[in-house]
Amino acid sequence: MEENDVLLREFGRNLRRARREVGLTQEKLAERSGMDITNLQRIEAGKYNTKVLSLIRLRDALGIEWDDLLPQFGK
Repeated sequence: MEENDVLLREFGRNLRRARREVGLTQEKLAERSGMDITNLQRIEAGKYNTKVLSLIRLRDALGIEWDDLLPQFGK
């Protein structure tokens, strides 16, 4: 397994956990972030390498810090 695949999966798990912690469905987060739900589902599954701007919109829609989504980079 490639390192990029591991990072995408880890990010997807972090995103899903953060979304659930704030009590949002995938549909509601997609709506709040202006993202297509199919892309959001693929990100959470670790199967889609999204754009930085999309990451910013997701983080803002969740109202969380970068460390919540990317803990490995905060160390």
